[in-house]
Amino acid sequence: MANSDRAYIGIDIGGTNLRGALVNAEGVIVSRFRTESAIVHGAAPFLKRLELHIREMLAAACNASLEVAAVGMGIPGLIDRCGTIRSSVNMQPLDGVNLAQILSERIGLKVHCGNDANLIALGEARAGAGHGLSSLMVVTIGTGLGSGLILDGQLWNGSGGFAAEFGHLTLEPDGWPCPCGNRGCLEQYVSASALSRYGGGSTPEELARAAQRGDQTALLAFERMGECLGTGLASLLNLLNLEGIVIGGGVSASFDLMAPAIQRTLYTRTFPQISAGVQLRKSLLGDDAGLLGGAMLAAEMK
Repeated sequence: MANSDRAYIGIDIGGTNLRGALVNAEGVIVSRFRTESAIVHGAAPFLKRLELHIREMLAAACNASLEVAAVGMGIPGLIDRCGTIRSSVNMQPLDGVNLAQILSERIGLKVHCGNDANLIALGEARAGAGHGLSSLMVVTIGTGLGSGLILDGQLWNGSGGFAAEFGHLTLEPDGWPCPCGNRGCLEQYVSASALSRYGGGSTPEELARAAQRGDQTALLAFERMGECLGTGLASLLNLLNLEGIVIGGGVSASFDLMAPAIQRTLYTRTFPQISAGVQLRKSLLGDDAGLLGGAMLAAEMK
């Protein structure tokens, strides 16, 4: 980011929450909003509310003597290079909608869209736990398993814009069915629901507290999930020889409980020359990663 009077708007669209921020040229959040997505009411009302909140950010920029250059938005699902939402389980009314084009026409600014996990990766790579690394994977563990890939300092989107669906790497060919249509996807073994399954139905928060007390069932739940994640990451590292892995999302609060199993599995399943150089880090930006990543996407896209 450059030009001290320039700013960008980062938007994080989720199935539950709609959040946005006005970010200045130094990467500092100047103003923000948070509301319900309420996507169940349909695409048209959602777009109207989104436009209204963006205009509020534009007004905030004006009050701060900042000029908004562009908008960057993160959306869960498959987003192509043109900004069209090809598939979003949590935002189905937007399937087939070119959100970038519609909003650009309405507000008169460039609007760029990308997968939400990719923008989280961009935020962590530029201003968070991945700072200083040129090649890394950022993994977010929550309801599902999101991921974004940075190669040679650049966000890797793939030929169609759909790259880094790490959660749908096949871990068990005949394993648990996944909503994507496959069986045994990594997401079915590394997520909040998977952790609860390993822990006899307890919530991740309950398991974390029990593990801190030394409860063996809880400790084994985190160990099993760490081993599953480590197995998936080992294949990735053998393929790409990355410098680092950043773990984020709601379950990352229990990073210290999973990290030993992840690290041990990496050492077991990768070439020692590869695993020895990998840095395993906990995310730093929390909920702001997607907002900052959206602003950075807006700043970096031409």
